[in-house]
Amino acid sequence: MKTIISFVLRHFPRPFLQRIGHWSARFLGIFHPGNAVECPVCDHQYGKFLPYGRKGRDNALCPNCLALERHRLMYLYLKRKTNFFTAPLKVLHVAPEYCFIDRFERMNNLDYITADIESPLAKVKMDIHAIPFPDNTFDVAFCNHVMEHVDDYVKATSELHRVLKPGGWAIIQSPQDLARATTYEDDSITDPQEREKHFWQNDHLRLFGRDYAQELAKGGFKVKEDRFVMDELTQEEVKRYALPAGELIYYCVK
Repeated sequence: MKTIISFVLRHFPRPFLQRIGHWSARFLGIFHPGNAVECPVCDHQYGKFLPYGRKGRDNALCPNCLALERHRLMYLYLKRKTNFFTAPLKVLHVAPEYCFIDRFERMNNLDYITADIESPLAKVKMDIHAIPFPDNTFDVAFCNHVMEHVDDYVKATSELHRVLKPGGWAIIQSPQDLARATTYEDDSITDPQEREKHFWQNDHLRLFGRDYAQELAKGGFKVKEDRFVMDELTQEEVKRYALPAGELIYYCVK
């Protein structure tokens, strides 16, 4: 059954599930009854999460809200380590994740704006290299799994820095190879299969290394590499929420 579900989700990826609603994923969720895992985003419990990804990562996708490992981690981080759920905040969410949009829009403390250059989920059409908002507009910005795609990530991060208020903060996550000391780019690699081999996806322009915090700082941010999942969560929590156990949170402050 895992093989069948993995095949379905590889050929009907999340953008498709988002367009038709998540009823198809909910249907697949009936094959994983139980309460061994829990999604902190939507509070649903299953025996396991669904497999997902090009190689079918086991225990990855929440059938109810479509949250992946990194989304569940970010939600826990926001709840436990920030004022996101309590303070009045103006928020810019670039490339908004499906599992968050409706929840964040319903929060009375947020003035919540979604933006993207092409996503139909976003309310504002926007090139992150030229954000169409004045300086010092937002208290918080989210921009996850974007910097590996953009032409100029230093310009993109500097734009996020510009539109944040002094003291404002951003979470800017990207795929990262911690085995690499420095970020890897090579424009001469154009074959899609080779790009996937070198950069993990054929639409990635780079693969960030252990220097990711320094690269984000080039945009003007003071960057904290937060070892939240390693140092502050128990192994039982990591397992129950099916979190990416080695992922750092990049908390960026203006």
